[in-house]
Amino acid sequence: MDGGSRLPVPVTAFGPLHLLAIRVHRLANTGRCHEAIDAADAYLEIARRCGDDRTAHFLLQGKMYANLHMGRHREGAEFADRLLHAHRVAGSPLGEAKTLCDLAHFDVLRARYVDAMRNLARAAVLLDLPHPGRDRRISALCSFAEAATAAEMYETASATYEQLSEATSAFDLVHATTLLYWGLRLAHIGRHDEGAARLRRTAAITRPVVEDRPDDVVTAAMLALALAKLGDLIPAEKLAREAIMPLRTAENYQPARMAHLALGIVLRAQGALAEARREFVAARELCAFGGRPDEKPIIRYELARTALEIGDSESARDMFDAVEGQTRELWRVRLQRVAMLRQARQQEEAEAARARAEREVLRDPLTGLGNRRRFDLLLDRIDRGRLVAPLVLLLVDVDHFKAVNDAFSHSVGDRALREVAHILRAHCRAEDVPVRYAGDEFTLFLRGDLTVGREVAERIRIAVATSKIIPGVDLTVSVGLATLTNGMSGDTLFRQADDRLYAAKHSGRNTIAS
Repeated sequence: MDGGSRLPVPVTAFGPLHLLAIRVHRLANTGRCHEAIDAADAYLEIARRCGDDRTAHFLLQGKMYANLHMGRHREGAEFADRLLHAHRVAGSPLGEAKTLCDLAHFDVLRARYVDAMRNLARAAVLLDLPHPGRDRRISALCSFAEAATAAEMYETASATYEQLSEATSAFDLVHATTLLYWGLRLAHIGRHDEGAARLRRTAAITRPVVEDRPDDVVTAAMLALALAKLGDLIPAEKLAREAIMPLRTAENYQPARMAHLALGIVLRAQGALAEARREFVAARELCAFGGRPDEKPIIRYELARTALEIGDSESARDMFDAVEGQTRELWRVRLQRVAMLRQARQQEEAEAARARAEREVLRDPLTGLGNRRRFDLLLDRIDRGRLVAPLVLLLVDVDHFKAVNDAFSHSVGDRALREVAHILRAHCRAEDVPVRYAGDEFTLFLRGDLTVGREVAERIRIAVATSKIIPGVDLTVSVGLATLTNGMSGDTLFRQADDRLYAAKHSGRNTIAS
């Protein structure tokens, strides 16, 4: 391609303005959330004027994540609802799955666990379908794991990170964090062997990173906490002491809390109980800057255990027993959420199987389009007011199709019908419904007004006429159109479209009539 014929933008899987969306996401992910929202508002207007719907979706997603980081959960959930509708209209199952996960994340943060589990279950069913987009599936799985982590469903999150590790190592450290907190909480309810197994996996993931990058104090804090809980005190203390100040100075509070916890556990094991308590208090104070929901109960448990060792009094024992009881109760509630997700997923899978069976009953086996029964159900929806304007009905009839069958055999005729069906489907959006009505006659329920209907009908007519479906045969179609109006019955709409198809046939065929 010479320089004068180059496209003005690179061709990508994203919209042509996707760099604007990337900037918004980068601002949100680095804590500049207000800037991200202002930039997204400005860029959305540009994307809409350019008709770049893909970039518009990513910009809305950036606004959603900015609200998440600012703790504005209601506003973020509203953006998630808008995105969910947009993905469904666009027929994007991966986009829908990712947004369902993000919506579930907001549900968890608002303690709406029934809604959260239902949305995660729906996302899981969508993610189980075969998808061509590897990177988009990875992104959706990441959102699934993050929502599961927010709900403290370590089993679910860890299994998802295992899937991700098959495609990329980018999430290994995030997985290690999940294993770390899972191991700590297992230890707190007395399941020490299971907890130690998770902590050893955390150490196995983080140790090579720390050895390769000694200045990575974030990973060092994770390794220090795992080693401290496993009883490997000397390296844990060294790592924790070296990490605390750089992390606090950088205001990187979650790993700073890990480092304080690690040092506190080491000091308590060494008998320095007052110093250990100071470290746990420092970790608790850093919770004022946000954090995971499972960090506070972990810190509370370590503080109560230290208080018991400082003064084994009746009041200290009562306080520890209360904290330990609360720890077990929180674990029981957490397990209920795991069971809720399992049940919700079973329900969603059953519903998906039922929907597939229904679609198969309503599917024409030759063309894969809807069949006559689907057509009748759509007319019934019009009669019951469930399918309303704007709507245009197109009747598409293959010209002289009997002559094709007579001259070339029914197998060639079947191939021609499949090709016409393919052309119809190619001109449909997610909300449009193509149907094989009977024989060589098709219908298309098209969302839009008569102008849109004429444009689509003409594109279909041209596509068939120029497709060379049967070598040496100029196959054409005639199209009749009718517009649904208020109070019109389905039968009336069909009869009007049929009358116009008859007019198109008698005006010479290979034409449209509206």
